[in-house]
Amino acid sequence: MSTKVSDHILERLRDWGVEHVFAYAGDGINGLLAAWGRAGDNPRFVQARHEEMAAFAAVGYAKFSGRVGVCAATSGPGAIHLLNGLYDAKLDHVPVVAIVGQTDRSAMGGSYQQEVDLLSLYKDVASDFCEMVTVPEQLPNVLDRAMRTAMARRSVTAVIVPADVQELEYTPPGHAFKMVPSSLGMSRYAPVPAEADLARAAEVLNTGQKVAVLIGQGARGARQEVMAVAERLGAGVAKALLGKDALDDDLPYVTGSIGLLGTRPSYELMTGCDTLLVIGSSFPYSQFLPGFGQARAVQIDIDPHMVGLRYPFEVNLVGDARETLTRLLPLLDAAKDTTWREKVEKDTARWQEVMQRRAAVDADPVNPEYVVHALNDLLPEDVILSADSGSAANWYARHLRLRGAMRGSLSGTLATMGPGVPYAIGAKFAHGDRPAVALVGDGAMQMNGMAELITIAKYYREWADPRLVVAVLNNRDLNQVTWEMRAMEGAPRFEPSQSIPDVAYADVARLFGLEGIRVEKPGDVVGAWQTALAADRPCVLDFVTDPAVPPIPPHATLDQVEAAATAVLMGDSDHANVVGQGFKAKVQEFLPGHRHREDRPGAQDGT
Repeated sequence: MSTKVSDHILERLRDWGVEHVFAYAGDGINGLLAAWGRAGDNPRFVQARHEEMAAFAAVGYAKFSGRVGVCAATSGPGAIHLLNGLYDAKLDHVPVVAIVGQTDRSAMGGSYQQEVDLLSLYKDVASDFCEMVTVPEQLPNVLDRAMRTAMARRSVTAVIVPADVQELEYTPPGHAFKMVPSSLGMSRYAPVPAEADLARAAEVLNTGQKVAVLIGQGARGARQEVMAVAERLGAGVAKALLGKDALDDDLPYVTGSIGLLGTRPSYELMTGCDTLLVIGSSFPYSQFLPGFGQARAVQIDIDPHMVGLRYPFEVNLVGDARETLTRLLPLLDAAKDTTWREKVEKDTARWQEVMQRRAAVDADPVNPEYVVHALNDLLPEDVILSADSGSAANWYARHLRLRGAMRGSLSGTLATMGPGVPYAIGAKFAHGDRPAVALVGDGAMQMNGMAELITIAKYYREWADPRLVVAVLNNRDLNQVTWEMRAMEGAPRFEPSQSIPDVAYADVARLFGLEGIRVEKPGDVVGAWQTALAADRPCVLDFVTDPAVPPIPPHATLDQVEAAATAVLMGDSDHANVVGQGFKAKVQEFLPGHRHREDRPGAQDGT
């Protein structure tokens, strides 16, 4: 039997070690689907419910496996549907390869059914490499370059294959003019800066008396080195959200997340420092960095395209975080004054008390901060966490303290709704022996999460560890936007856009053959988490939470909370609860002394 182009595509993916392709069928890839049948479903075709979800699952797989995620879709609408997930990968610097169909070559330019100019459409999202295969001899070169470029540049690449080309007999490129042979593989590389640049960076850092370190996902492979630098310089360490799992939150000098979703000690670390070291992060909000002129600064990033952004750095080091820090460490002087570090640790310990208090504040019916805070002591040591965009991301950022082998991620730069559940699905295909937890709002769950419960039900029996917990923060409100309207626009909640139906998510889960638990009382929160994490199948936890609990930014003052409350009183449908919850949450930061929360919320003095 002759080998078709479609057969060769799958063969080449296998040669690259690709084990899963997240996809959805369509006639634009019929040839490829037939090849999958001939190949015995190798690599595995993982069927999502929608092409966007396939792309998100590929992103989650790539984020949690460290390998290239691959997704596939048909021409026209299928290719269009992939785009949101692909942009999520592009903006978070995640290697993903998209394989998409196209109408037959003979129909191109004829306004044919489902004909879309995919080269133009994908020009931005796959700007590093996007090619259409028009003759068999272009393979394997095009596919090899797509894989290699995605890995090297940590970005999105795309291979477009017209339907008729998929059916052609494969003939390899020859040793001839206008032929481009190719080869497999790419060895790991770790670039390092020049010694003179390292010396310049050390000079800046050694002059600092109050050093702050900001790490992102690029520091994930340099955990020990980051710890050593922080100890040497007496520094505090803040984390961009994509780097939340790059360093243990239990370390006393780790202040947690930074930005609007960040912590107060991270905010104070940046406003109080005189020296800044940024490692593997392109955190976009410069207003949360030290004031211009306040701090001398050094950046380390593996991508020369990303250095020098966000802040007037004196030294921009281009290199692998681990290798660069290894060479930088011997050049750094040990901090002689421990006052700064002691302040950072005191501020961090104080904030952890504040988080306990905020989780203990009474709400109607359940405080969403308590839902997430209660998970901390129950997290399996090898858990993989995903969070959706919205208020769920606030609680993920501030309340969950990751440590050891725990992994976590969300849509960092695109901040799109909807990836929480498919990220977790991708994680389970990357690590079927590890439990996964997805924190999602009810808006994201209604947008696409419920449909992906069908995907979970289809595949979970294949996973060595069947646990995948989807925790829905069910407040019947598109809560993040509601609070942004209140705080940024001075406008009350707009019911027609913000109110969403109360869905029986646990009942839906049971309908699909999964476990489902609805939680309407604070006293049932811990037990629900324990049941879900001990279940023999995936579980949906429907937490009925209070939409009036505010995601207060770390730099907000009581005066600002009062100003927002005044705007709310101008006509918000939930104004009384909003004002009460806002003040109860914020005042926890100003209560004196050490307090110990009991196992139930609301048992706190001063709440």
